[in-house]
Amino acid sequence: MKQSLVFILSFFFFLTSISNLFSSRSGYWQLEVIYEIEVDFDVIKHQFKGVQQVKLINHSPDQLDRVYFHLYYNAFQPGSMMDLRSANITDPDQRLRNRISMLRPNEVGYHEIESITMDGVPAEFQITETIMDVFIPYLINPGDTAVFNLVYQSQVPLQIRRTGRSSAEGVAYSMAQWYPKIAQYDHQGWHAHPYVGREFHGIFGSYDVVINIDSAYTVAAGGVLQNPQEVGHGYTDYADSVIVSEDGKLRWHFYAENVHDFMWAADTAYTHFTHQSEHGPLLRFFYLSEELTDPNWERLPLIVDEALTYIASRCGDYIYPEFVVIQGGDGGMEYPMGTLITGKRPLESLVGVTVHELIHMWYYLMLATNETIYPYMDEGFTTYMTNETMNHLAGLNLLPRRQHQSNPHSSRIASYVNFTREGREEPMSTFADHYVTNAAYWMATYTKASIMLVQLSYIIGQEKFDELLLEFYDRWKLKHPTPDDFFRLAEIVSGMDLKWYQNQWVNTTNTIDYGIDTVFGNPDGTTSVILVNKGTMPMPIDLTVYVDGAPYFLNIPLVIMHGHKEYDSGMEFMLMEPWRWTNPMYELTLPFPPEQVSRIVIDESSRLADVNPFDNVYPRERDID
Repeated sequence: MKQSLVFILSFFFFLTSISNLFSSRSGYWQLEVIYEIEVDFDVIKHQFKGVQQVKLINHSPDQLDRVYFHLYYNAFQPGSMMDLRSANITDPDQRLRNRISMLRPNEVGYHEIESITMDGVPAEFQITETIMDVFIPYLINPGDTAVFNLVYQSQVPLQIRRTGRSSAEGVAYSMAQWYPKIAQYDHQGWHAHPYVGREFHGIFGSYDVVINIDSAYTVAAGGVLQNPQEVGHGYTDYADSVIVSEDGKLRWHFYAENVHDFMWAADTAYTHFTHQSEHGPLLRFFYLSEELTDPNWERLPLIVDEALTYIASRCGDYIYPEFVVIQGGDGGMEYPMGTLITGKRPLESLVGVTVHELIHMWYYLMLATNETIYPYMDEGFTTYMTNETMNHLAGLNLLPRRQHQSNPHSSRIASYVNFTREGREEPMSTFADHYVTNAAYWMATYTKASIMLVQLSYIIGQEKFDELLLEFYDRWKLKHPTPDDFFRLAEIVSGMDLKWYQNQWVNTTNTIDYGIDTVFGNPDGTTSVILVNKGTMPMPIDLTVYVDGAPYFLNIPLVIMHGHKEYDSGMEFMLMEPWRWTNPMYELTLPFPPEQVSRIVIDESSRLADVNPFDNVYPRERDID
């Protein structure tokens, strides 16, 4: 047996030509958008008039012959694709059910586009539910900037999914997906996916947003308020120049840079307080309370501060000036620089949803993977780091009802194993809206995707995996990486070929099932161990052999890896001959007599999602009995 060897990001990113930036992928480019939006809001009719300018800067090598816009509010109408999907799927989201089909005319959502021009020239357009196809009057050449001006009227739907008015907890307005948003265009072409129920993809740029609304409302938003002295509402202690218009409205002016969306919320009864985090951003909190204060919300800032510091140490710096936590929506949903969450929760649940949405600021926002076709990239990474962060907080005794665990992902692995036995699994590579069941979507996108990372740390070692997460952020922040970009970087960092793992875990429903078949003594005083692969997916094997109570750590790589891990959590491994995955059996010889071998364990760290872990230990528990 052989022994193996062992926050700073420029906000001038879009002020220079993106085509001249360091490329993480050969020939990499991305478009840029600059939004200027002003809306006049009617809180009686729940409607608003919008005037919007969008500058689209074409950094691509392609001529653009059309442009698409998302009109998300149009999904909240009887007979929409979202409505029909909920009616026909076997396990509908309980927040949706048949609620859209029952909306009355004054409760539906809509965008009515009155006019659109490109560089001052009227443009024809066609709306197919949530997608507007704009037939531009002339081509947008590489390097050109096209200026679109839109005038529209919109109605805010009853709050059903993510966005809307009059939430179940009494929040007046949760304003997400609320404006005509230009679709993403990249090396794969246009991403003009209709809004059926899943999540989003967008172009990085800046948002300059003005909201005119009744002065009784406090507005919270994923942007930095530019005129605090003119609005008050807790944004400044010096609001002696508040300007209320003749029709009783305040003008709220927000700005956000290097983001791909903009969210806001409003209510007349928000409690608003702030906390300056040690790591950098100002934290804002908005919630409703029947009492003067809510003790769980009041405890939240210090916990979020600690979580932010930990996440940054694992994932990279948080680059924005603020992060805002807003009671609103229907559960928990991330948007740039902030989140909408339901707020009537016990402390651990409140912390859990806030931490999860905070981590989305890395994978949804700063790395900005495509959630419509790679939903597991955002949710899986976020779920993995949520488990890690909540375990960190538990270790600091910040969560009274949660204990620190050696493997905080064990419940996810158990859940996945049980699901595979039911035969309902679908490949992680399925487009977000196209899963046959919601259960399969949740399992693949959140649970199996987080296990993808747990097992990757097992394959390449925890130290290399931690290095990979930080390198992934450094190379790909603000650049929309794909799964191939991540796995190629994992190969570079680890020195291994990992294409087999990406293919098997992402594109198939093959399962892992290794076992210790037999252990027997040989005439020469050695011990033979026969391992067997009874599953349909190959994996390297960590084997712990206890000899007279002392552990020996063995690593059996796969031939197709063309490499092996050297260390894992400080442990050095004895390297064994690689396993050819075409051989269902593997034999190794231990230089100890059988009576000295007290215990043998496959994957003592319990990071493998082995669907039958009961034969991973020798002697079997029943043999001991």
